[in-house]
Amino acid sequence: MSLFDKYTAGWTFRTNKPEFDTGEKIEVYLTDYKNGTALARVGDTLLHVEGAPQDALDTRVRLRVEEFDESDHEGRATFLEPIDGETA
Repeated sequence: MSLFDKYTAGWTFRTNKPEFDTGEKIEVYLTDYKNGTALARVGDTLLHVEGAPQDALDTRVRLRVEEFDESDHEGRATFLEPIDGETA
């Protein structure tokens, strides 16, 4: 192993299209509502969030990913709890 390989071992790069596994719990900001469903955008990835209270917009929340399409970078998640703020 070269000195460069040793130095950069474990490095990863962030992507603008992250992928999520079913059942994975993540922390995100709810960015919008569309047709009564909250949306969370993580880079170019879009998650439709079920069960989010109406006052959760622009707050950081914990979600559980229910399904995710890696080809479209779009999925569905369930609201679990707020991370900060007074969301019910």
